[in-house]
Amino acid sequence: MTSATTELRTMAGTSGKLAQGDLYDHTVAIPPMPDYNGRVLAYTATASIVVAGVLQGFFPQYLLWMVAAALTWPHLAHALTRRTFLRNSPRIRQKMLFFDCIIGGGFVGLIGLVAIPSVSVALMLMFSCLIVGGVRQWLLGTVLMSAAIAAAVATMGTATSFEAPLLTSIVAILGTGTYICVTAYYSHQQARALLLAKTQIQNQREQSIALSHKLSKYLSPQVWQSIFTGERDVRLETQRKKLAVFFSDIKGFTELSEEMEPEALTELLNHYFNGMSEVALKYGGTIDKFVGDSIMVFFGDPTSRGQREDAFACVSMAIEMRKHMKIMRQKWRSQGIKTPLEIRMGISTGYTTVGNFGAENRMDYTIIGKEVNLASRLESLAEPGEILVSYETFSLIKDRIMCRDKGEITVKGFGKPVPIYEVVDFRRDMGPNRSFLEHEHSGFAMYLDSDKITEKERKAILSALEDAADRLRQEDDTG
Repeated sequence: MTSATTELRTMAGTSGKLAQGDLYDHTVAIPPMPDYNGRVLAYTATASIVVAGVLQGFFPQYLLWMVAAALTWPHLAHALTRRTFLRNSPRIRQKMLFFDCIIGGGFVGLIGLVAIPSVSVALMLMFSCLIVGGVRQWLLGTVLMSAAIAAAVATMGTATSFEAPLLTSIVAILGTGTYICVTAYYSHQQARALLLAKTQIQNQREQSIALSHKLSKYLSPQVWQSIFTGERDVRLETQRKKLAVFFSDIKGFTELSEEMEPEALTELLNHYFNGMSEVALKYGGTIDKFVGDSIMVFFGDPTSRGQREDAFACVSMAIEMRKHMKIMRQKWRSQGIKTPLEIRMGISTGYTTVGNFGAENRMDYTIIGKEVNLASRLESLAEPGEILVSYETFSLIKDRIMCRDKGEITVKGFGKPVPIYEVVDFRRDMGPNRSFLEHEHSGFAMYLDSDKITEKERKAILSALEDAADRLRQEDDTG
């Protein structure tokens, strides 16, 4: 893990703060209509209905007490929910609305179920229930209001006429219409603010994703994935794990660097690293670092398939890298690079210390230990095109990969000489039934893996080989 890890976390956090700040600016400016304001508006409309009905002689004058109660209750409810123990009650907003439904149902029953005023009050209550709590709130509110209406009608009876005077009906309709329109306006403004907030969140999310993908180039994909899924925290910590460690470098690269221009050399090296990285990721390797022309990869962290499978994947990767190098070398020859570049590799398996090393503001996700030194030593001892492995690695892969005993070496940190082995090839590819075949000369290179060739490709390859054979025969005849 490089400093990009720390920067990635910091910038992601900054993006989150910016998003929250943007949302705050847009949503707080247009909040939903406060319960206090809505309650004042609804109860004022109800009080207006009572006043209009009393002035027209339709409602008895003793109902004027409802006017005082309607104008007082919103302030009392606000004080109860803001300044008493009720403010800590869960879902207090919904509970207070249920209480309003009971009050509204009582009012409808007390005025004797007069049509338009009753419908107006019921509409305001049901509209509020739908906005505040959805269908469930509406259903429960309807039940409570109906029960209150039934209780009031059972006590007071119904009105002699269900048809209210014109002025009372107009006041009821205007009051209800005003309440619904104002509430709908606030809801519309809030919906617009939420839509804007959603757009901004999406933009911030896209920016964060783009940023994380850019910075992920500085990390091994496995490490990057473990950080962003929350499996691993970005802090200084290490652990002991048994890993398969791989080192490689290019034999002849130093001589080549003296012959080529820096720009061409950089292009060649990047092409090489890109090809080898794809092979490493294909087998699940964690790419630790590139140093000059060297590559360091390890298997077994942050994910592991078991010691045996990790070691087998590591050696399989090395074998494919060796094959892939032949293809790359042929391409370089076609570009005029005559220096015979060869890859040499060393692999060791054993316990290492893996994790974040460094400082709080600059970390490297890497491994240390004597097995790392052994893998590096094996790589330096290997001949061009050779893969050397330690005895521990050999013991884990010998049933599937053919190896040749190369004797013993002395390595600092190991009390005894270390047996080493040369990787020959997969056992399945040995003998007459092998799927892999390669041949290379100056001006000619062939790499064949028949298991990976489709029927269509097989015909094209046979045709190309026949054309090549005919060409060589013609040159022999003319020579």
